[in-house]
Amino acid sequence: MRIVAGKYRGRTLKEFAGKDIRPTADRVKESVFQILTPYFQGARVLDLFSGSGALGIESLSRGAKEAVFNDVSKESLKVCRANLERVGERAAVYNLDYNNCLKSLAGKFRLIFLDPPYRMECLGEILSLIAERGLLEEDGLVVFEGEREEAPPTGWEIADERRYGRTRVYFFRPVQGESR
Repeated sequence: MRIVAGKYRGRTLKEFAGKDIRPTADRVKESVFQILTPYFQGARVLDLFSGSGALGIESLSRGAKEAVFNDVSKESLKVCRANLERVGERAAVYNLDYNNCLKSLAGKFRLIFLDPPYRMECLGEILSLIAERGLLEEDGLVVFEGEREEAPPTGWEIADERRYGRTRVYFFRPVQGESR
């Protein structure tokens, strides 16, 4: 696993041992981050299911001013902290379930990355919490990775959708004119 572009381009990140973890493939990450290029400069980013921290660190490499990391796994957060250290970044790192994390955060994010375990069905609940708490900037996006076809919950629309083999990536935004 490596940083694809930006100031940390080419740096290798620490990976997980074992087969239970499913990090975003480099080719998927590279494609998704190309689409998101206009969003990074000066952005505040949330990596809600951070795992190794690769998505948030890639965002920092490409110009995000702040990344917030969260994962329920302490083991994942050890890897995430080690990777932040490898690139010399400091960041807020939380060890909470996604629900408590979203309820405790303050401020707005331009990008919110959701890469939960594929069998976890939490998209609707998460998007509701994001809207309820006003966590997304007006022109921000929620980037969701999964295997299943997803329909946008009420109040949200799909700004873009990509398929990479079995992996699907959705770019959600609030429906224009909906209150947040």
